[in-house]
Amino acid sequence: MADTDSADGSSDVNEKSSDSDEKNLGCEHYRRKCAFITPCCNKIYTCRVCHDEAEQHQIQRKDVRKVKCLKCAEQQPVASNCRQCMVQFGKYFCQVCNLFDDQDKKQFHCDACGICRVGGRDNFFHCLKCDMCLHVGLRESHKCVENASKSNCPVCLELLHTSRESVCMPPCGHPIHETCMNGMLKTGNYACPTCAQCLVDMKGVWEHLDEEIAATPMPDEYKDYNVQILCRDCHEESRVLFHVLGLKCAACGSYNTCRTQEPEQGANVEEGSQAAAATQESNGQSENVDTLDPREQHTADHSELDVADHRSNKH
Repeated sequence: MADTDSADGSSDVNEKSSDSDEKNLGCEHYRRKCAFITPCCNKIYTCRVCHDEAEQHQIQRKDVRKVKCLKCAEQQPVASNCRQCMVQFGKYFCQVCNLFDDQDKKQFHCDACGICRVGGRDNFFHCLKCDMCLHVGLRESHKCVENASKSNCPVCLELLHTSRESVCMPPCGHPIHETCMNGMLKTGNYACPTCAQCLVDMKGVWEHLDEEIAATPMPDEYKDYNVQILCRDCHEESRVLFHVLGLKCAACGSYNTCRTQEPEQGANVEEGSQAAAATQESNGQSENVDTLDPREQHTADHSELDVADHRSNKH
């Protein structure tokens, strides 16, 4: 049987792999002892990821019908073992997904997802509405978003359903890659890229901001300015006292808010803001506060908290 044409460079890689130790067979994505003969372009690739990175199209993994043994180079139908040298292509083999893997990742096939997952079947459940596998700890607490897994990661834009990266489900219910979310948190971005709700519990940061606002009263001419705001966390509107450091939601206490109207002078504010005003007055007036007209400030300057600064200053 004539060898199938291999992709650029893949033939050399596979020949070298076949001469190496079994534990080194495979590619950077999977350890395995066979390569796909792709039905779409009739080339040889060790895995679907290698194919998709090199070609201008994507392989349908379930359409693969033939593989090439990386030990003896025999081409043959998809199976768990080589029909010639009898080597096991992978300790884990899924005949549905044509997945071979020599590394133990606690793989399991989810019939509802239609693909294989990692992490152990007992540790996950499939949410029919979200259409994705979630950790059992989220069974009663996660917020369902219909077909959430069919969306792309809002940071890197990779399709989440077939992604090999771990996916997090924040309180708002908009899934995101764990690595992408951690990268956002490290740079002080704590809001969901999809809906702007906080990705993590910010109670400690809000308490620290309460202290800063109490210690930084507004000048006399601006201390009774109030403004209508919308909370991005609880989605409630309230009228609160204006402050340059942040605008606190009267309903849930979050500072993840935005202005919906221009500041006005007057005392028509929510009960929570009246208490804040009393705290400011009891702390006295600052002698070195720059004159500032709140009506001339851009929304982002004082309604969007730079959480990174406040968290780093917290003792």
